[in-house]
Amino acid sequence: MSERIIILNFGSQTTQLIARRLRELNVYCEIFPYNKFPEHYDDIRGVIFSGSPYSVYDADAFKLDISNIRKRFPLLGICYGAQLISHALGGKVEAAGSREYGRANLSVFDDSNALLKNVRINSQVWMSHGDTITKIPDNFEIVASTDKVAIAAFQIKNEKTWGVQFHPEVFHSEDGMKVLENFVDICNCKRNWTPASFIETTVAELKQKLGNDKVVLGLSGGVDSSVTAVLLNKAIGENLICIFVDNGLLRKNEFKNVLDDYKHLGLNVIGVDAKDKFYTALAGIVNPEQKRKIIGKIFIDIFDEEAAKLENVKWLGQGTIYPDIIESLSITGTTIKSHHNVGGLPEYMKLKLVEPLKLLFKDEVRRTGKELGMSENLINRHPFPGPGLGIRIIGDITPEKVRILQDADDIYINLLRQYDLYSAVWQACTILLPVRSVGVMGDERTYENTVALRAVTSTDAMTADWAKLPYEFLAKVSNEIINKVKGVNRVVYDISSKPPATIEWE
Repeated sequence: MSERIIILNFGSQTTQLIARRLRELNVYCEIFPYNKFPEHYDDIRGVIFSGSPYSVYDADAFKLDISNIRKRFPLLGICYGAQLISHALGGKVEAAGSREYGRANLSVFDDSNALLKNVRINSQVWMSHGDTITKIPDNFEIVASTDKVAIAAFQIKNEKTWGVQFHPEVFHSEDGMKVLENFVDICNCKRNWTPASFIETTVAELKQKLGNDKVVLGLSGGVDSSVTAVLLNKAIGENLICIFVDNGLLRKNEFKNVLDDYKHLGLNVIGVDAKDKFYTALAGIVNPEQKRKIIGKIFIDIFDEEAAKLENVKWLGQGTIYPDIIESLSITGTTIKSHHNVGGLPEYMKLKLVEPLKLLFKDEVRRTGKELGMSENLINRHPFPGPGLGIRIIGDITPEKVRILQDADDIYINLLRQYDLYSAVWQACTILLPVRSVGVMGDERTYENTVALRAVTSTDAMTADWAKLPYEFLAKVSNEIINKVKGVNRVVYDISSKPPATIEWE
């Protein structure tokens, strides 16, 4: 990368959001634990300190010697980051009389200041802090206030160091993107981080890294593995061998449809029908964690069997994306969980990893897929869990239950598309409940299954709200499922948000 902005993470829940906002401005940035500043920094154009759940006075607060950063790079401290800068240089931070959380307005600010250029008078900002800066050092100047926060933003005089006690990265800060854009300009960034530039750079790096080596990649039909496959194919062509396993828990006709999609992309794909293996191993298993482990193990065994048939394979391709890597590390940089998508392949396979998407967020993966010319139905697919319908059938799994769920889900998803609602929700799914109820169909009494419909809106799946789908649409879906899916006589709609519920049921 020719230029980047570094975000030092002090534990804020919105640190990833800062990075996503900068990426939206076509600026490449990376998140590092607060105490892991990069060793190589010739390409660093600026530094941002994130917020934190701690107070600067807490004994276990994340502390940092800022003397090696300020003056060397433009610096922006956000919330805790601003308090840390002020506190480290002799300012005073105290507990606020009451927690300052929610909307506020910049009632007084210096619009000639480089950070606040083109920010509107009384612009709404979002506050979220229990402490507040009550006194700044003499070489600081206040550049913004609100009616409750005298020092909403400051700059060190004659220095490219700023602090803001509000969160410019969140949606509720109306001119927050303008503040971040101003900081990007202060950093003299060229803003040339685009899907096209990413593809060009990545393909060149893959060609150099892989040479004539062969790569094996497990496809899931999802956007991450699909974009990974197309990128690798662009770099090494026939030396990429993709394996797509039908575990019997895919959506209706998905095995055939996805294989057709991949064929149109010119990929070298081996399709493996392994439904019976999965059904046999899952018979009678009710515990969701057990189901996950069984599905994962059989997938690995089949993947290993197929990979063993290939000659001279040296690399394993994976669709790991940036949030996977961030979430796999603690704030101190210690690994806390594996992010490998296939759940850990046997060590004896001795394959080296290649992860071309590991620097991208999900929305960037989709934009990259679009730039690569991939079809909308591949790049804009809703997230689908690795265990598939195995965790959407509550209780034990049988081929008949899979058939019922596939048929009901197919009606639901197709109607979402017909009513132009598919792209309006983050994820939609159908759940087969272990509940049978009495019904009447024609003149006959029935005692059949219940399915639950789920649809949520979200930006990153960290939180999600249930989608307010039109009543007439829900009525249509319910009617179609009950009339056309043998074995279902009742349909319910899940109106739970995350938290406290999760998006999936298991």
